[in-house]
Amino acid sequence: MPPTVLPEPGADVAELLSAAAADLPQRLAVIEAGGRGVTWGQLDEEVSRLATGLGEAGIVAGHRVMIALGNRLEFVAGYLAVLRAQAVAVPVNPGSTEAELAWLIPDSGARLVLADQESIDAVRAAIRGGAGERVGVVVVDVPPRPGERAYQDLCSATPSPVPPLPDPERLAVLLYTSGASGRPRAAMLSHRALLANVEQVAAVSPPMINSDDVVLGLVPLFHVYGLNAVLGGVLRHRAKLVLTDRFDPEGTLDLIEDEACSVVPVAPPVFAHWIGVDGLAERLGPVRLVLSGSAPLSAETIEDFQAGARVPVHQGYGLTEAAPVVTTTLHSGQPKIGSVGSALGGIELRLVDEYGEPRSAADADDPGEIQIRGANLFSGYWPDGADGPGEGGWWSTGDVGFLDAEGDLYLVDRIKDLVIVSGFNVYPIEVEQVIAEVAGVRAVAVVGVPDAGTGEAVVAYVVPTPEVAPDGAADLVAAVQRRCQEQLAGFKRPARVEVVETLPRTVTGKIRKGVLRGIARRRAGGLIR
Repeated sequence: MPPTVLPEPGADVAELLSAAAADLPQRLAVIEAGGRGVTWGQLDEEVSRLATGLGEAGIVAGHRVMIALGNRLEFVAGYLAVLRAQAVAVPVNPGSTEAELAWLIPDSGARLVLADQESIDAVRAAIRGGAGERVGVVVVDVPPRPGERAYQDLCSATPSPVPPLPDPERLAVLLYTSGASGRPRAAMLSHRALLANVEQVAAVSPPMINSDDVVLGLVPLFHVYGLNAVLGGVLRHRAKLVLTDRFDPEGTLDLIEDEACSVVPVAPPVFAHWIGVDGLAERLGPVRLVLSGSAPLSAETIEDFQAGARVPVHQGYGLTEAAPVVTTTLHSGQPKIGSVGSALGGIELRLVDEYGEPRSAADADDPGEIQIRGANLFSGYWPDGADGPGEGGWWSTGDVGFLDAEGDLYLVDRIKDLVIVSGFNVYPIEVEQVIAEVAGVRAVAVVGVPDAGTGEAVVAYVVPTPEVAPDGAADLVAAVQRRCQEQLAGFKRPARVEVVETLPRTVTGKIRKGVLRGIARRRAGGLIR
Protein backbone atom coordinates (compact mmCIF):
# COMPACT_ATOMS: atom_id res chain seq x y z
CA MET A 1 0.00 0.00 0.00
CA PRO A 2 1.56 3.37 -0.98
CA PRO A 3 2.05 5.76 1.93
CA THR A 4 -0.36 8.64 2.31
CA VAL A 5 1.14 11.93 1.19
CA LEU A 6 0.03 14.69 3.52
CA PRO A 7 0.07 18.38 2.62
CA GLU A 8 3.29 20.28 3.06
CA PRO A 9 3.28 22.79 5.94
CA GLY A 10 1.73 26.03 4.71
CA ALA A 11 0.01 24.38 1.72
CA ASP A 12 -3.55 25.43 0.91
CA VAL A 13 -6.20 24.05 -1.42
CA ALA A 14 -5.89 26.93 -3.91
CA GLU A 15 -2.25 25.97 -4.48
CA LEU A 16 -3.52 22.90 -6.34
CA LEU A 17 -4.87 25.29 -8.97
CA SER A 18 -1.65 27.32 -9.09
CA ALA A 19 0.37 24.16 -9.70
CA ALA A 20 -1.98 22.98 -12.47
CA ALA A 21 -1.88 26.38 -14.18
CA ALA A 22 1.92 26.50 -14.03
CA ASP A 23 2.24 23.03 -15.60
CA LEU A 24 -0.67 22.96 -18.07
CA PRO A 25 -1.88 26.52 -18.70
CA GLN A 26 -3.46 25.72 -22.09
CA ARG A 27 -5.21 22.50 -21.12
CA LEU A 28 -8.99 22.68 -20.77
CA ALA A 29 -9.83 22.42 -17.07
CA VAL A 30 -13.56 22.96 -16.51
CA ILE A 31 -16.47 23.14 -18.92
CA GLU A 32 -20.20 23.45 -18.47
CA ALA A 33 -22.79 21.31 -20.18
CA GLY A 34 -23.85 24.42 -22.10
CA GLY A 35 -20.41 24.84 -23.66
CA ARG A 36 -18.60 27.48 -21.56
CA GLY A 37 -15.13 26.41 -20.54
CA VAL A 38 -11.81 27.61 -19.15
CA THR A 39 -8.24 26.39 -19.30
CA TRP A 40 -6.15 25.96 -16.18
CA GLY A 41 -4.38 29.23 -16.97
CA GLN A 42 -7.65 31.12 -17.47
CA LEU A 43 -9.16 29.71 -14.30
CA ASP A 44 -6.09 30.66 -12.28
CA GLU A 45 -6.23 34.20 -13.67
CA GLU A 46 -9.94 34.56 -12.83
CA VAL A 47 -9.41 33.22 -9.33
CA SER A 48 -6.58 35.70 -8.72
CA ARG A 49 -8.68 38.62 -9.94
CA LEU A 50 -11.67 37.51 -7.92
CA ALA A 51 -9.60 37.02 -4.76
CA THR A 52 -8.34 40.59 -5.13
CA GLY A 53 -11.89 41.79 -5.80
CA LEU A 54 -13.06 40.11 -2.61
CA GLY A 55 -10.39 42.02 -0.72
CA GLU A 56 -11.53 45.30 -2.28
CA ALA A 57 -15.08 44.40 -1.17
CA GLY A 58 -13.85 44.23 2.42
CA ILE A 59 -13.20 40.50 2.79
CA VAL A 60 -10.09 39.74 4.85
CA ALA A 61 -8.55 36.52 6.14
CA GLY A 62 -10.98 34.54 8.27
CA HIS A 63 -14.16 36.22 6.99
CA ARG A 64 -16.87 33.82 5.86
CA VAL A 65 -18.20 34.01 2.30
CA MET A 66 -21.38 32.08 1.51
CA ILE A 67 -21.61 30.47 -1.94
CA ALA A 68 -25.22 29.85 -2.99
CA LEU A 69 -24.53 28.80 -6.57
CA GLY A 70 -25.25 25.75 -8.69
CA ASN A 71 -22.70 23.63 -10.55
CA ARG A 72 -21.21 26.34 -12.75
CA LEU A 73 -17.85 27.92 -13.48
CA GLU A 74 -18.50 30.74 -11.02
CA PHE A 75 -18.84 28.25 -8.17
CA VAL A 76 -15.43 26.75 -8.93
CA ALA A 77 -13.75 30.14 -9.33
CA GLY A 78 -15.59 31.65 -6.37
CA TYR A 79 -14.70 28.78 -4.04
CA LEU A 80 -11.02 28.83 -4.96
CA ALA A 81 -10.89 32.63 -4.82
CA VAL A 82 -12.30 32.64 -1.29
CA LEU A 83 -9.60 30.17 -0.24
CA ARG A 84 -6.88 32.11 -2.07
CA ALA A 85 -7.97 35.22 -0.17
CA GLN A 86 -7.53 33.13 3.03
CA ALA A 87 -11.20 33.61 3.82
CA VAL A 88 -13.63 30.77 4.65
CA ALA A 89 -16.01 29.32 2.06
CA VAL A 90 -19.55 28.44 3.16
CA PRO A 91 -21.16 26.48 0.29
CA VAL A 92 -24.94 26.05 0.66
CA ASN A 93 -27.72 24.59 -1.42
CA PRO A 94 -28.84 27.28 -3.92
CA GLY A 95 -32.34 25.89 -3.48
CA SER A 96 -32.37 26.81 0.22
CA THR A 97 -35.50 28.62 1.35
CA GLU A 98 -35.63 32.08 2.87
CA ALA A 99 -36.19 30.55 6.31
CA GLU A 100 -33.15 28.28 5.95
CA LEU A 101 -30.92 31.13 4.79
CA ALA A 102 -32.23 33.31 7.61
CA TRP A 103 -30.61 30.76 9.94
CA LEU A 104 -27.48 29.94 7.92
CA ILE A 105 -26.31 33.49 7.18
CA PRO A 106 -26.15 34.77 10.77
CA ASP A 107 -25.03 31.42 12.18
CA SER A 108 -22.00 31.35 9.87
CA GLY A 109 -21.38 35.08 10.29
CA ALA A 110 -21.13 35.40 6.50
CA ARG A 111 -19.98 38.85 5.36
CA LEU A 112 -20.78 38.22 1.70
CA VAL A 113 -23.09 35.94 -0.28
CA LEU A 114 -22.55 34.85 -3.89
CA ALA A 115 -25.95 34.21 -5.46
CA ASP A 116 -27.36 33.45 -8.90
CA GLN A 117 -30.80 33.37 -10.46
CA GLU A 118 -31.85 30.29 -8.48
CA SER A 119 -30.90 31.63 -5.06
CA ILE A 120 -31.05 35.42 -5.26
CA ASP A 121 -34.70 35.90 -4.28
CA ALA A 122 -34.34 33.82 -1.11
CA VAL A 123 -31.01 35.49 -0.27
CA ARG A 124 -32.46 38.98 -0.64
CA ALA A 125 -35.56 38.08 1.38
CA ALA A 126 -33.47 36.55 4.18
CA ILE A 127 -31.27 39.63 4.41
CA ARG A 128 -34.29 41.96 4.31
CA GLY A 129 -35.76 39.91 7.13
CA GLY A 130 -32.79 40.66 9.35
CA ALA A 131 -30.37 37.81 8.58
CA GLY A 132 -27.49 40.26 8.47
CA GLU A 133 -27.30 44.05 8.40
CA ARG A 134 -23.75 44.11 7.08
CA VAL A 135 -24.02 41.24 4.63
CA GLY A 136 -22.99 42.07 1.06
CA VAL A 137 -24.37 40.36 -2.02
CA VAL A 138 -22.54 39.47 -5.22
CA VAL A 139 -24.84 38.47 -8.08
CA VAL A 140 -24.03 36.15 -10.96
CA ASP A 141 -26.00 36.67 -14.20
CA VAL A 142 -28.53 38.80 -12.30
CA PRO A 143 -28.77 42.63 -12.50
CA PRO A 144 -27.41 44.01 -9.22
CA ARG A 145 -29.66 46.15 -7.07
CA PRO A 146 -28.37 49.20 -5.19
CA GLY A 147 -25.74 48.11 -2.70
CA GLU A 148 -25.05 44.81 -4.50
CA ARG A 149 -22.05 43.97 -6.65
CA ALA A 150 -21.85 42.12 -9.95
CA TYR A 151 -19.57 39.09 -10.10
CA GLN A 152 -17.87 40.44 -13.22
CA ASP A 153 -17.03 43.69 -11.42
CA LEU A 154 -15.12 41.76 -8.77
CA CYS A 155 -13.32 39.87 -11.54
CA SER A 156 -12.13 43.13 -13.11
CA ALA A 157 -9.68 43.81 -10.28
CA THR A 158 -5.98 43.77 -11.07
CA PRO A 159 -4.55 40.72 -9.27
CA SER A 160 -2.36 41.40 -6.28
CA PRO A 161 -0.12 38.80 -4.63
CA VAL A 162 -1.43 36.93 -1.60
CA PRO A 163 1.01 35.89 1.12
CA PRO A 164 1.38 32.14 1.73
CA LEU A 165 -1.08 30.54 4.11
CA PRO A 166 0.70 30.63 7.49
CA ASP A 167 -0.89 27.48 8.88
CA PRO A 168 -2.69 24.56 7.17
CA GLU A 169 -4.82 24.25 10.31
CA ARG A 170 -6.55 27.47 9.25
CA LEU A 171 -10.27 27.04 8.60
CA ALA A 172 -11.04 26.65 4.89
CA VAL A 173 -14.68 25.57 4.66
CA LEU A 174 -17.84 25.45 6.75
CA LEU A 175 -20.18 22.72 5.52
CA TYR A 176 -23.56 22.43 7.15
CA THR A 177 -24.79 19.01 8.16
CA SER A 178 -27.56 17.91 10.50
CA GLY A 179 -26.84 17.92 14.22
CA ALA A 180 -28.36 16.34 17.29
CA SER A 181 -30.15 19.59 18.16
CA GLY A 182 -32.18 19.44 14.95
CA ARG A 183 -30.54 22.62 13.63
CA PRO A 184 -27.90 22.20 10.93
CA ARG A 185 -24.36 22.29 12.30
CA ALA A 186 -21.36 23.47 10.34
CA ALA A 187 -18.42 21.08 10.19
CA MET A 188 -15.15 23.02 10.34
CA LEU A 189 -12.83 21.71 7.64
CA SER A 190 -9.27 23.03 7.58
CA HIS A 191 -6.94 23.15 4.61
CA ARG A 192 -5.10 20.28 6.30
CA ALA A 193 -8.21 18.09 6.39
CA LEU A 194 -9.25 18.80 2.78
CA LEU A 195 -5.77 18.25 1.36
CA ALA A 196 -5.17 15.17 3.48
CA ASN A 197 -8.24 13.47 2.04
CA VAL A 198 -7.34 14.49 -1.51
CA GLU A 199 -3.94 12.82 -1.03
CA GLN A 200 -5.41 9.79 0.72
CA VAL A 201 -7.72 9.23 -2.25
CA ALA A 202 -4.90 9.89 -4.71
CA ALA A 203 -2.88 7.06 -3.13
CA VAL A 204 -5.58 4.47 -3.95
CA SER A 205 -4.63 1.92 -6.59
CA PRO A 206 -6.17 1.53 -9.10
CA PRO A 207 -6.75 5.29 -9.11
CA MET A 208 -10.16 6.91 -9.02
CA ILE A 209 -8.98 9.74 -11.28
CA ASN A 210 -6.08 10.01 -13.74
CA SER A 211 -4.70 13.13 -15.40
CA ASP A 212 -6.23 12.15 -18.75
CA ASP A 213 -9.70 11.48 -17.33
CA VAL A 214 -12.83 13.48 -18.10
CA VAL A 215 -14.87 13.61 -14.89
CA LEU A 216 -18.62 14.18 -14.80
CA GLY A 217 -19.48 16.98 -12.36
CA LEU A 218 -23.06 15.99 -11.59
CA VAL A 219 -22.78 15.74 -7.80
CA PRO A 220 -23.61 19.17 -6.29
CA LEU A 221 -20.50 21.17 -5.50
CA PHE A 222 -22.09 22.50 -2.30
CA HIS A 223 -22.01 18.90 -1.01
CA VAL A 224 -18.72 17.60 0.39
CA TYR A 225 -18.76 14.73 -2.13
CA GLY A 226 -18.77 17.13 -5.07
CA LEU A 227 -16.59 19.74 -3.41
CA ASN A 228 -13.60 17.68 -2.30
CA ALA A 229 -13.95 14.14 -3.63
CA VAL A 230 -14.78 15.33 -7.17
CA LEU A 231 -13.46 18.90 -7.54
CA GLY A 232 -10.56 18.29 -5.17
CA GLY A 233 -9.58 15.16 -7.09
CA VAL A 234 -9.81 16.96 -10.44
CA LEU A 235 -7.55 19.74 -9.15
CA ARG A 236 -5.05 17.26 -7.74
CA HIS A 237 -4.77 15.25 -10.97
CA ARG A 238 -5.34 18.09 -13.51
CA ALA A 239 -8.19 16.12 -15.07
CA LYS A 240 -11.05 17.79 -16.98
CA LEU A 241 -14.33 18.49 -15.16
CA VAL A 242 -17.66 18.58 -17.01
CA LEU A 243 -20.21 20.47 -14.92
CA THR A 244 -23.94 19.91 -15.08
CA ASP A 245 -26.52 21.34 -12.72
CA ARG A 246 -29.36 18.90 -13.28
CA PHE A 247 -29.77 15.15 -13.64
CA ASP A 248 -31.86 13.95 -16.52
CA PRO A 249 -31.64 10.20 -17.24
CA GLU A 250 -31.36 10.57 -21.01
CA GLY A 251 -29.76 14.01 -21.09
CA THR A 252 -26.99 13.05 -18.70
CA LEU A 253 -26.22 9.95 -20.76
CA ASP A 254 -26.05 12.17 -23.85
CA LEU A 255 -23.60 14.47 -22.03
CA ILE A 256 -21.42 11.52 -21.03
CA GLU A 257 -21.29 10.43 -24.69
CA ASP A 258 -20.72 13.92 -26.09
CA GLU A 259 -17.92 14.82 -23.67
CA ALA A 260 -16.41 11.32 -23.50
CA CYS A 261 -16.64 11.23 -19.71
CA SER A 262 -14.46 8.44 -18.34
CA VAL A 263 -15.16 8.78 -14.60
CA VAL A 264 -18.75 9.17 -13.43
CA PRO A 265 -19.27 9.94 -9.72
CA VAL A 266 -22.96 9.75 -8.80
CA ALA A 267 -25.33 9.30 -5.87
CA PRO A 268 -27.33 6.05 -5.52
CA PRO A 269 -30.66 7.37 -6.91
CA VAL A 270 -29.09 7.71 -10.36
CA PHE A 271 -28.83 3.95 -10.78
CA ALA A 272 -32.58 3.38 -10.49
CA HIS A 273 -33.10 5.72 -13.46
CA TRP A 274 -30.45 4.06 -15.62
CA ILE A 275 -31.15 0.39 -14.98
CA GLY A 276 -33.04 -0.97 -17.96
CA VAL A 277 -32.18 1.89 -20.36
CA ASP A 278 -31.87 0.53 -23.89
CA GLY A 279 -28.30 0.36 -25.12
CA LEU A 280 -26.91 1.42 -21.73
CA ALA A 281 -23.53 -0.18 -22.33
CA GLU A 282 -23.13 1.74 -25.60
CA ARG A 283 -24.30 5.00 -24.01
CA LEU A 284 -21.65 4.55 -21.31
CA GLY A 285 -19.00 3.58 -23.82
CA PRO A 286 -16.38 6.17 -22.76
CA VAL A 287 -16.78 5.34 -19.06
CA ARG A 288 -14.08 3.31 -17.31
CA LEU A 289 -15.36 3.75 -13.76
CA VAL A 290 -18.60 4.62 -11.96
CA LEU A 291 -18.24 5.82 -8.38
CA SER A 292 -21.13 5.78 -5.92
CA GLY A 293 -21.04 7.71 -2.69
CA SER A 294 -23.01 9.76 -0.14
CA ALA A 295 -25.38 6.89 0.76
CA PRO A 296 -25.32 3.06 0.77
CA LEU A 297 -26.03 1.27 -2.51
CA SER A 298 -27.64 -2.15 -2.41
CA ALA A 299 -25.81 -5.16 -3.81
CA GLU A 300 -28.84 -5.95 -5.98
CA THR A 301 -28.72 -2.50 -7.56
CA ILE A 302 -25.00 -2.83 -8.30
CA GLU A 303 -25.50 -6.23 -9.92
CA ASP A 304 -28.47 -5.10 -12.01
CA PHE A 305 -26.65 -1.98 -13.20
CA GLN A 306 -23.37 -3.72 -14.02
CA ALA A 307 -25.23 -6.39 -15.97
CA GLY A 308 -26.59 -3.78 -18.36
CA ALA A 309 -23.81 -1.23 -18.29
CA ARG A 310 -20.78 -3.54 -18.32
CA VAL A 311 -18.91 -0.87 -16.32
CA PRO A 312 -17.50 -1.49 -12.84
CA VAL A 313 -19.19 0.29 -9.95
CA HIS A 314 -17.20 1.08 -6.86
CA GLN A 315 -18.73 2.55 -3.75
CA GLY A 316 -17.36 3.99 -0.57
CA TYR A 317 -18.24 5.32 2.83
CA GLY A 318 -17.70 8.91 3.81
CA LEU A 319 -18.87 11.78 5.94
CA THR A 320 -18.76 15.55 5.77
CA GLU A 321 -16.62 15.50 8.91
CA ALA A 322 -14.05 13.27 7.16
CA ALA A 323 -13.68 15.52 4.09
CA PRO A 324 -15.27 13.03 3.03
CA VAL A 325 -13.88 9.65 1.88
CA VAL A 326 -13.17 7.02 4.54
CA THR A 327 -13.38 3.70 2.65
CA THR A 328 -13.68 2.54 -0.94
CA THR A 329 -14.04 -0.82 -2.63
CA LEU A 330 -11.23 0.29 -4.96
CA HIS A 331 -8.93 -0.14 -1.97
CA SER A 332 -10.12 -3.68 -1.24
CA GLY A 333 -8.30 -6.71 -2.50
CA GLN A 334 -11.56 -7.98 -3.98
CA PRO A 335 -14.86 -6.02 -3.81
CA LYS A 336 -17.46 -7.95 -1.84
CA ILE A 337 -21.23 -7.85 -2.00
CA GLY A 338 -22.57 -5.53 0.68
CA SER A 339 -19.20 -4.04 1.63
CA VAL A 340 -18.24 -0.37 1.27
CA GLY A 341 -14.57 -1.31 1.07
CA SER A 342 -11.57 -0.83 3.30
CA ALA A 343 -10.14 2.30 4.90
CA LEU A 344 -7.88 4.55 2.86
CA GLY A 345 -4.22 4.71 3.78
CA GLY A 346 -3.75 7.13 6.65
CA ILE A 347 -7.25 6.50 8.02
CA GLU A 348 -7.87 4.12 10.91
CA LEU A 349 -11.18 2.44 11.73
CA ARG A 350 -12.30 0.79 14.91
CA LEU A 351 -15.59 -0.41 16.37
CA VAL A 352 -16.74 0.40 19.89
CA ASP A 353 -19.50 -1.09 21.99
CA GLU A 354 -22.36 0.76 23.66
CA TYR A 355 -19.99 1.85 26.41
CA GLY A 356 -17.45 3.30 23.99
CA GLU A 357 -14.97 0.49 24.57
CA PRO A 358 -13.08 -0.74 21.48
CA ARG A 359 -14.03 -4.20 20.30
CA SER A 360 -11.25 -6.74 20.19
CA ALA A 361 -10.04 -8.27 16.93
CA ALA A 362 -11.78 -11.47 17.93
CA ASP A 363 -15.24 -9.90 17.88
CA ALA A 364 -14.69 -7.24 15.19
CA ASP A 365 -17.32 -8.97 13.07
CA ASP A 366 -19.91 -8.05 15.69
CA PRO A 367 -21.62 -4.72 14.91
CA GLY A 368 -20.37 -1.67 16.76
CA GLU A 369 -20.26 2.08 16.39
CA ILE A 370 -17.68 3.15 13.83
CA GLN A 371 -14.91 5.45 15.02
CA ILE A 372 -12.33 6.95 12.69
CA ARG A 373 -8.97 8.65 13.04
CA GLY A 374 -6.90 10.46 10.43
CA ALA A 375 -5.49 13.76 9.21
CA ASN A 376 -8.65 14.24 7.12
CA LEU A 377 -10.90 14.75 10.14
CA PHE A 378 -12.64 18.05 10.80
CA SER A 379 -11.81 20.42 13.64
CA GLY A 380 -15.18 20.16 15.35
CA TYR A 381 -18.40 22.06 14.80
CA TRP A 382 -18.70 25.78 14.30
CA PRO A 383 -18.11 28.06 16.03
CA ASP A 384 -16.15 26.64 18.98
CA GLY A 385 -14.93 23.28 17.67
CA ALA A 386 -17.35 21.29 19.83
CA ASP A 387 -17.73 17.52 19.41
CA GLY A 388 -14.63 17.12 17.28
CA PRO A 389 -12.08 14.31 17.52
CA GLY A 390 -11.60 13.23 21.11
CA GLU A 391 -9.00 11.38 23.09
CA GLY A 392 -6.30 9.97 20.87
CA GLY A 393 -7.79 11.67 17.80
CA TRP A 394 -10.74 9.26 17.47
CA TRP A 395 -14.13 10.54 16.33
CA SER A 396 -17.43 8.67 16.68
CA THR A 397 -19.43 8.66 13.44
CA GLY A 398 -22.80 7.62 14.86
CA ASP A 399 -22.90 4.81 12.28
CA VAL A 400 -22.98 1.11 13.11
CA GLY A 401 -21.07 -1.50 11.13
CA PHE A 402 -18.77 -4.48 11.29
CA LEU A 403 -15.39 -5.41 9.81
CA ASP A 404 -14.51 -8.70 8.18
CA ALA A 405 -11.16 -10.47 8.51
CA GLU A 406 -9.68 -8.48 5.60
CA GLY A 407 -10.70 -5.14 7.08
CA ASP A 408 -13.61 -4.47 4.75
CA LEU A 409 -16.43 -2.46 6.30
CA TYR A 410 -20.13 -3.35 6.21
CA LEU A 411 -22.68 -0.75 7.27
CA VAL A 412 -25.55 -1.96 9.43
CA ASP A 413 -27.50 1.03 10.73
CA ARG A 414 -27.21 4.58 12.02
CA ILE A 415 -27.27 5.54 15.65
CA LYS A 416 -28.07 9.07 14.69
CA ASP A 417 -31.65 9.36 13.51
CA LEU A 418 -30.67 10.72 10.12
CA VAL A 419 -32.57 10.19 6.89
CA ILE A 420 -30.47 10.29 3.71
CA VAL A 421 -32.42 11.50 0.67
CA SER A 422 -30.49 11.43 -2.62
CA GLY A 423 -27.29 11.58 -0.60
CA PHE A 424 -28.34 14.58 1.51
CA ASN A 425 -28.81 14.43 5.26
CA VAL A 426 -32.24 15.18 6.69
CA TYR A 427 -32.64 15.32 10.45
CA PRO A 428 -36.24 14.46 11.44
CA ILE A 429 -36.29 16.99 14.29
CA GLU A 430 -35.83 19.85 11.83
CA VAL A 431 -38.82 18.69 9.77
CA GLU A 432 -40.88 18.00 12.89
CA GLN A 433 -40.27 21.52 14.18
CA VAL A 434 -41.66 22.98 10.95
CA ILE A 435 -44.74 20.72 10.91
CA ALA A 436 -45.47 21.32 14.59
CA GLU A 437 -46.08 24.99 13.78
CA VAL A 438 -49.03 24.15 11.50
CA ALA A 439 -52.43 24.92 12.98
CA GLY A 440 -54.27 21.69 13.71
CA VAL A 441 -51.16 19.60 14.44
CA ARG A 442 -51.03 18.18 17.98
CA ALA A 443 -48.08 15.82 17.55
CA VAL A 444 -45.78 14.77 14.72
CA ALA A 445 -43.13 12.13 14.06
CA VAL A 446 -40.89 12.00 10.99
CA VAL A 447 -39.08 8.86 9.83
CA GLY A 448 -37.08 7.73 6.84
CA VAL A 449 -38.04 4.70 4.81
CA PRO A 450 -36.41 3.00 1.82
CA ASP A 451 -37.27 4.45 -1.59
CA ALA A 452 -36.11 3.15 -4.96
CA GLY A 453 -35.77 6.61 -6.44
CA THR A 454 -34.02 8.58 -3.70
CA GLY A 455 -32.50 5.91 -1.46
CA GLU A 456 -34.70 7.01 1.42
CA ALA A 457 -37.85 9.10 1.62
CA VAL A 458 -39.20 11.29 4.40
CA VAL A 459 -42.58 10.28 5.80
CA ALA A 460 -44.45 12.37 8.38
CA TYR A 461 -47.08 11.02 10.79
CA VAL A 462 -49.35 13.75 12.13
CA VAL A 463 -51.82 13.61 15.03
CA PRO A 464 -54.52 16.30 14.65
CA THR A 465 -55.87 18.49 17.42
CA PRO A 466 -59.42 17.81 18.63
CA GLU A 467 -60.63 20.82 16.64
CA VAL A 468 -59.85 19.10 13.31
CA ALA A 469 -63.01 17.43 12.01
CA PRO A 470 -62.85 13.75 10.97
CA ASP A 471 -63.26 14.80 7.34
CA GLY A 472 -60.57 17.49 7.65
CA ALA A 473 -57.56 15.20 7.25
CA ALA A 474 -57.00 16.14 3.61
CA ASP A 475 -56.99 19.85 4.44
CA LEU A 476 -54.52 19.25 7.27
CA VAL A 477 -52.21 17.29 4.96
CA ALA A 478 -52.35 20.13 2.42
CA ALA A 479 -51.52 22.69 5.12
CA VAL A 480 -48.54 20.61 6.26
CA GLN A 481 -47.27 20.29 2.70
CA ARG A 482 -47.60 24.04 2.10
CA ARG A 483 -45.69 24.83 5.27
CA CYS A 484 -42.89 22.42 4.36
CA GLN A 485 -42.67 23.87 0.86
CA GLU A 486 -42.24 27.34 2.37
CA GLN A 487 -39.74 26.41 5.05
CA LEU A 488 -37.72 23.44 3.79
CA ALA A 489 -35.50 22.60 0.83
CA GLY A 490 -37.05 20.08 -1.54
CA PHE A 491 -35.10 17.05 -0.35
CA LYS A 492 -36.23 17.65 3.25
CA ARG A 493 -39.95 17.77 2.48
CA PRO A 494 -42.07 14.73 3.34
CA ALA A 495 -42.85 12.56 0.36
CA ARG A 496 -45.92 11.42 2.23
CA VAL A 497 -47.94 12.86 5.13
CA GLU A 498 -50.30 10.58 7.05
CA VAL A 499 -52.86 11.68 9.62
CA VAL A 500 -53.13 9.19 12.48
CA GLU A 501 -55.05 9.07 15.74
CA THR A 502 -52.04 8.37 17.94
CA LEU A 503 -48.29 7.78 17.76
CA PRO A 504 -46.80 4.59 19.26
CA ARG A 505 -44.87 5.42 22.40
CA THR A 506 -42.82 3.67 25.06
CA VAL A 507 -43.89 3.63 28.70
CA THR A 508 -41.73 6.73 29.23
CA GLY A 509 -43.50 8.60 26.42
CA LYS A 510 -40.80 8.34 23.77
CA ILE A 511 -42.13 7.87 20.24
CA ARG A 512 -41.31 4.40 18.91
CA LYS A 513 -40.02 5.36 15.49
CA GLY A 514 -39.05 1.80 14.70
CA VAL A 515 -42.73 0.89 14.75
CA LEU A 516 -43.52 3.76 12.41
CA ARG A 517 -40.78 2.71 10.01
CA GLY A 518 -42.25 -0.79 9.92
CA ILE A 519 -45.71 0.57 9.16
CA ALA A 520 -44.34 2.80 6.41
CA ARG A 521 -42.45 -0.07 4.78
CA ARG A 522 -45.61 -2.17 4.66
CA ARG A 523 -47.58 0.60 2.99
CA ALA A 524 -46.07 0.48 -0.47
CA GLY A 525 -48.54 2.68 -2.29
CA GLY A 526 -46.13 3.26 -5.16
CA LEU A 527 -43.73 5.34 -3.05
CA ILE A 528 -42.03 2.98 -0.64
CA ARG A 529 -40.63 -0.17 -2.16
